[in-house]
Amino acid sequence: MSTATDADPAARARDLLGVSRLTNSALTGWLHGLPGVDQVGCEARAAALSTRSVKTTSKAWAIDLAISMIDLTTLEGADTPGKVRGLATRALVPDPSDLSTPSPAAVCVYGDMAGLARETLGASGVKVAAVATAFPSGRASRAVKLADVRDAVGNGADEIDMVIDRGAFLAGDYLTVFREIVETKEACGGARLKVIMETGELVTYDNVRRASWLSMLAGGDFIKTSTGKISPAATLPVTLTMLEAVRDWREATGVQVGVKPAGGIRTSKDAIRYLVTVSEVAGEDWLDNHWFRFGASSLLNDLVLQRQRMATGAYSGADYVADDAPSGY
Repeated sequence: MSTATDADPAARARDLLGVSRLTNSALTGWLHGLPGVDQVGCEARAAALSTRSVKTTSKAWAIDLAISMIDLTTLEGADTPGKVRGLATRALVPDPSDLSTPSPAAVCVYGDMAGLARETLGASGVKVAAVATAFPSGRASRAVKLADVRDAVGNGADEIDMVIDRGAFLAGDYLTVFREIVETKEACGGARLKVIMETGELVTYDNVRRASWLSMLAGGDFIKTSTGKISPAATLPVTLTMLEAVRDWREATGVQVGVKPAGGIRTSKDAIRYLVTVSEVAGEDWLDNHWFRFGASSLLNDLVLQRQRMATGAYSGADYVADDAPSGY
């Protein structure tokens, strides 16, 4: 168990690694010393979990839980103030025909739109999440990335979704990635930090595990699969690997970290598969929107339609649900 405080990730890292000075060599030895991921076993377990059936009462509960876990997202170059206000309004009232429908956890936008989302959401409890650090590429100077974060927080963001420098990570420069996450966390102030690893570019499950542990070591509050801008985005085996990482991290440090799969999760069946995997792999403590999120746009529509069907016994049809999903996410 680490004795370093959460406020000092460098001290905690030195403590966990058993070194007096944090170096790239020390990080490399530690990360490459993590147990490897059995690719065949991981994919087989994910496939088995995805076949679990959920009974009617549990399904109704799971649908409401999934809705409450959505980061309702628009991240397009063509985003307009009207579109962002409309998305935030949708988050406040996901189904005007049934006001008992829970609201999503957050609305996720570019940092310059965070103020518009904040104005609309007010004190509703729905968070404002903003992407930053030169999203989605992560290709900018450290100073520009940190200014991006401070600007988003200044505009009213409660949560920051940063992208790691995948080039540095894949080149084995783990210390650069660590320091960037630490400095980004400091720039967040009181905002929670989600660390996007862009797992589709990391290629292997071993790299996903290493990036997960590195992100948590540096103080990330969440680890997130993807930007939603490349394929593959979120997959069940990758998310399973990340859930194992947060479970093992809590066992090692006593610190709980959230998980956010993003991109490509569009249906109620998809969402329920993920919730079953969360329960079976990490445990019930993560079945809460403080610790698990879906980065999605069209997912809300399908969940609302399924909720209506369970209440009335018939599908309302897609025309009765607002289509606020931007393309490509």
